[in-house]
Amino acid sequence: MTGGDTTAVRSVTMCRDPLQFAALREEWGRLHRHCRTATPFQSHSWLHSWWTSYGRPRRLRVLLVRQDGQLIGAAPLMLVHRPLPVLVPLGGSITDFFDVLLDDNATDAAVTAMATGLRRAARGALIDLREVRPGAAAERLHDCWQGPKRRLADSVCMELPGVPLAELITRMSTSRGQRTRAYVRKLDALGIEERVVSEHEVPTAVENLLRLHILQWEGRGVTPEHARPRFAAHLKRAGQHMVAGGDAVITEYRLDGEVLAADLKVLSPQLVGGYLFGADPRLRATKADLTTMLIRNGAGHATAAGGGGALSLLRGNEANKLPWCPDLVANQRLLMTSPLFAPALRLQVARAALRDRVAAAVRRHLPVVRGWRSRLNTWRAKRV
Repeated sequence: MTGGDTTAVRSVTMCRDPLQFAALREEWGRLHRHCRTATPFQSHSWLHSWWTSYGRPRRLRVLLVRQDGQLIGAAPLMLVHRPLPVLVPLGGSITDFFDVLLDDNATDAAVTAMATGLRRAARGALIDLREVRPGAAAERLHDCWQGPKRRLADSVCMELPGVPLAELITRMSTSRGQRTRAYVRKLDALGIEERVVSEHEVPTAVENLLRLHILQWEGRGVTPEHARPRFAAHLKRAGQHMVAGGDAVITEYRLDGEVLAADLKVLSPQLVGGYLFGADPRLRATKADLTTMLIRNGAGHATAAGGGGALSLLRGNEANKLPWCPDLVANQRLLMTSPLFAPALRLQVARAALRDRVAAAVRRHLPVVRGWRSRLNTWRAKRV
């Protein structure tokens, strides 16, 4: 099928039943494999597990497009009220990328059918697609949308090319590259062993990873969700299926036989992404450069995938990532609705702009606040 083919799409349906969604695993997996823009966050394993942990009764809205009985498109959404009804992606804030699934051979008619189905669903709601990666299939949906729509910037991700570590080091300044090569030699001298976790070990490995993650951030404010039982349950469920299917890998880093660090990476031909990491402070005390350790491991996975993809450091602009000279890639926020709900779209755009201004003001004044806090702590210490 070609992009200009107008072959009729046989059916467009809305799945609202969690049991029906669970039963889609096999054909969803086939569609996921045939959608080149899909990331592991669009896998059935990730989305269904997320729904099991975070879903709300009667809120599931998964649009399915079939042709001759074969699933060729899917838009995994749920209904929320903020306070007006909004269709948002499954996966929530713990998911770094959202996309709809469209078969690589899907015609323009298939995209139009998906848009038509969502327009029917959006007669009384706003569609708000967060964290859409550039080049995603959702861009085709947004482009053909007949009605009010907007495209906004969303979170910024840092990405490196999926090449061997030696090539990544050449992106650095000469002095920084020399230090990084010294870090690599230090890692080798320490004898840190990397061990890939098997599918059956995932539940125990996830518990250990989260323990190390919380330990690493102790006293510095761990992300609250990462310490909640529902997040652990989700990672165990999703991780086991994703490791079995090659969509994820959990690596344990051992020193003298003891696991002192672990990380979970998501894998696809187009992208290797570092999702979650945890390390015992004792490992940092060895002077091991943990960022170099993680990027070396990620570069190995990206190279093994055949190259041509990205080694994504995912969302966040932490200072330890900057010496690697990563490319800054902005996710998108795609808003669509019916003419009836155009005021809601304008309100959502205005709220996003206000949040951006507040965030920019906080960033400007943060050094001043930190300076005053440091002086206050010094003054308190002297009084004691």
